[in-house]
Amino acid sequence: MAFEVKSPGLSTTVQDRGRVGHYNVGIPQSGSMDQYSAEMANALVGNAPDLAVLECTYLGPVLVASEATQIAVTGAPVTVKVNGEPRPEWARLDLAAGDELSFGPLQGGTRFYIAVAGGIDVPSVLGSRSTYLLGGIGGLNGRKLESGDIVPVGAAVDGASGGIGRELPEEFRPEFSREQSVRVVLGLYDHRLTEAGLDSLLNGEWKVTPVADRMGIRYSGPGVEWKERQQPFGAGSDPSNIVDAGYAVGSIQIPGGTQPIILHRDAVSGGGYAMVATVISADMDLLARAAPGTSTRFVAVTQEEALAARKERAAFLGRALASLQA
Repeated sequence: MAFEVKSPGLSTTVQDRGRVGHYNVGIPQSGSMDQYSAEMANALVGNAPDLAVLECTYLGPVLVASEATQIAVTGAPVTVKVNGEPRPEWARLDLAAGDELSFGPLQGGTRFYIAVAGGIDVPSVLGSRSTYLLGGIGGLNGRKLESGDIVPVGAAVDGASGGIGRELPEEFRPEFSREQSVRVVLGLYDHRLTEAGLDSLLNGEWKVTPVADRMGIRYSGPGVEWKERQQPFGAGSDPSNIVDAGYAVGSIQIPGGTQPIILHRDAVSGGGYAMVATVISADMDLLARAAPGTSTRFVAVTQEEALAARKERAAFLGRALASLQA
């Protein structure tokens, strides 16, 4: 089983849960930006959660199935079409050999996901099939899809989707709102902000700019104020510069004190900008769903609250998966 790529869309890549364990040598985790939507797509077609899917950014591809199969499309709201006829999102769909899968324009958000029974079957690199575009590894030849590509699909497990519901209930589908509250844990360098600067970060309105990709998302807003100091040897002249430090995924940097950048799944692992806060793991999917212009407020929480939120997210995921059981 395979898909022929008639049109690749804007940026369609192979992704899975990610490439963990190599961040210390500068190789990011990559993986699906919206992990929940990707996992639900896999569940709908009876795949294991670690199988690879296609992540489609803004403009979707046109694909032709070589054999009969089952797919599911989840994530940002988009019109799904099979041979030009609309089909539902968040549901298992049957494709016959020769069927053409295409998509209309996004109606919100930024990315949607295509899972196919058996998973996208590209070689695993360092434990993951995920595409890391900057490094040119993983996925289909280390790049996004191109017209004429043949995307291989693994063998579906017989009867794997037999006990899986055909559609995810509405209550378990995420929102793609134009307003977000994103929870953060302050540090490591929030002490470098003045009181007014910290107040601006946490109480100001920040908007997602079009300058956003898998490495990071830039925001515009009121700016912040840094405490004056003599920069240490080795640090740059920007008030947000430090000598160097490792970056956590989700770190918030504010170069020049104006526009925050939140590092995401393809982010570099270290550098010379102060991290004033880090988005909690439970809210990382929210960032992936934020279209340009989305109004965002950062809410400071404790580490204990962040851990509780992670447990709540895991419990919600469990309930969503249970809802698909026949």
